[in-house]
Amino acid sequence: MKTKVTVVGGGNVGATVAQGIALKELADVVVVDIVEGVPQGKTLDLMETAPIEKYDAILSGTNSYDGTENSDVAVITA
Repeated sequence: MKTKVTVVGGGNVGATVAQGIALKELADVVVVDIVEGVPQGKTLDLMETAPIEKYDAILSGTNSYDGTENSDVAVITA
């Protein structure tokens, strides 16, 4: 099973952390934020760069902490 990291905060810092984790293929990443659409949009943008940057990490965005279940690490950027 692949490592899963939750990034709390979908702003610029959170997106940069998520990108860094994805680029190094350290883990799959879930970005959670209270603002509707922000984490989903940021992670969609990052997933669209995967073929160009050649990484295989899965990124997802959510507004609910339910999506962070079974995370191995949490990074608080909010």
